[in-house]
Amino acid sequence: MIVIVFGVSGAGKTTIGKLLADELGWRFYEADDFHSQANIEKMRRGISLTDEDRWPWLDSLREQIKRCIAPDANAVLACSALKRAYREHLRVSEEVKFVFLRGDCALIANQLRQRRNHFMNPALLRSQFADLEEPELDEHVLTIELGRTPKELVEEIKTKLHLANRH
Repeated sequence: MIVIVFGVSGAGKTTIGKLLADELGWRFYEADDFHSQANIEKMRRGISLTDEDRWPWLDSLREQIKRCIAPDANAVLACSALKRAYREHLRVSEEVKFVFLRGDCALIANQLRQRRNHFMNPALLRSQFADLEEPELDEHVLTIELGRTPKELVEEIKTKLHLANRH
């Protein structure tokens, strides 16, 4: 199984994803590590990525997901996956589960201000919210409301996805 933790920059994807993976004994992947240097530089300068920028990155992520599913290697992937088309591209199997970290702009802006050593320019938060297509019911996405501790959020994810004893 692959659990993709998604949302806008600063929502806590990496924090929640790493904690979930650690508790389950699964591998963790950070989608930012799959970006080209050109994409990273654009974001560092506060320039929003276009779909043209994102598709090669999404293709790399899709291939990584396939590699994990083939040997039944459970993993957690932290990824923005802001648009439905991106999520559909990454859903290569029923073994791919999506968890949306939802919070308002003020809450996430506050979390971003506390983050250190990340290339994403905080000025891009508004563009992330503009690009975000919140999941529809037919996408079968678990939505988690932010505003609680990472531990509480991970416990909710494990309970709702029935992951408590899955290793």
